Amino acid sequence: MSNLIAIAYDDLATANKVRNKVFDLQKQQLIQLEDAVVVERKPDGKIKLHQIKGTVAMGATGGALWGGLIGLIFFMPLLGMAVGGAAGAAMGSATDVGVNDKFMKDLAEGLKPGAAALFLLISRSTPDKVIPALAPLGGQIINTSLSTEQETQLREAVEAARSASVS
Repeated sequence: MSNLIAIAYDDLATANKVRNKVFDLQKQQLIQLEDAVVVERKPDGKIKLHQIKGTVAMGATGGALWGGLIGLIFFMPLLGMAVGGAAGAAMGSATDVGVNDKFMKDLAEGLKPGAAALFLLISRSTPDKVIPALAPLGGQIINTSLSTEQETQLREAVEAARSASVS
């Protein structure tokens, strides 16, 4: 089962820095992500999602590949690629994988203009190594899918790691 953790930051740059650090931790096999999205509340109040997974592009690429292969059978690979790419892009735009976009936008409405939040959908982690790596970068936990007890433990561990990094 995956856990969702949303962390608010004062600015977009910090949220992106933390997301990049999480990706480094994933390369070290310390955390396994299903999704990682930075949500920005622009100074004008508009909400923008900075997603890594581009479902439209993935759909178009996959559709073009399959369309081209099917087109080869009928000796019209270019037409097959065009039709397949268009169909794949349409399917990709209708697909929402990972954290629900509406949920992220609704939660981001509570951010102050200019702030950002990092949404992490975590399937596996090594908290005793991940928390000390991320805690010094700051942030405020604004939402989790953890139980009340687990969330309390997470907040305490983050606070302890911050205190240790300051000392």
